[in-house]
Amino acid sequence: MSNEKVIGIDLGATNIRGAVVSDNKLSEIVSQRIHSDGSVEDVLTDIHQVIDNLNGSDIAAIGIGVPSVVDVKEGIVYDVQYIPSWKEVPLKQLLEAKYKKPVFVNNDANCFVLGEYYFGKGRGAGSLIGLTIGTGLGGGVIVNNKLFPGRNCGAGEFGLLPYKDSILEYYASGSFFKNCYGVDGVHVYAAAQKDEPHAKELYLELGVHLGQAIKAVLYTYDPELILLGGSVSEAYDLFQTTMWREIKTLAYGKTAERIRIEVSELKNSGILGAAALYYDAL
Repeated sequence: MSNEKVIGIDLGATNIRGAVVSDNKLSEIVSQRIHSDGSVEDVLTDIHQVIDNLNGSDIAAIGIGVPSVVDVKEGIVYDVQYIPSWKEVPLKQLLEAKYKKPVFVNNDANCFVLGEYYFGKGRGAGSLIGLTIGTGLGGGVIVNNKLFPGRNCGAGEFGLLPYKDSILEYYASGSFFKNCYGVDGVHVYAAAQKDEPHAKELYLELGVHLGQAIKAVLYTYDPELILLGGSVSEAYDLFQTTMWREIKTLAYGKTAERIRIEVSELKNSGILGAAALYYDAL
């Protein structure tokens, strides 16, 4: 991995966060409230403010993770979540024209798995899947020590696979509680932390669906490691028993025995992973 200084930008729902990454370290994080209901130019100005606070002559490149489908080669983002005006924005071209540096753009799930591969528990794993389990279910794929985004940046979208009467994401994410029982997942988690039996039962049911999602990962990619991130992963102890029970029903017993599944502990993985887009491109 290069020790050159790279700006990593994490474009979220309410804030843009960025830092300079160098030699496995983060600079002080710069954060800017995003005008999510603004125009394309309004949001670009928000991004510029973050980059301007981090940029310098010693910066080698800029990486940015965006919650959207991305044309990775051209750096065009489509239908960005939470930002209605960003239907089709040539982000790479716009930022390279302004800053005269290489810019790398990818989706947030791919940045998550790259962050883990270079800076977290994924170090040393040649094949790795990162699952982001929040209100949705996303994924990023590392194959043969390289990010595999697919032709249209769609590799790893396990949440969109058909499942039961809907898709995996409907059941195997934090939206499960609202979708199936009409209750808020935050409230369920709080109740489960207090040993409320019904709340704990709901998490055990979620574990069954997550086990099915992980079986889909194993059948399609057969990685050596799966890393769980996102808000729901923090409740791992509440659903791991039924999740593993479901995984053990895999048709290939040795695969189920050998797979490593761990919960991410990496802080600021979005920023680190965005910077790692540069390392992955080298």
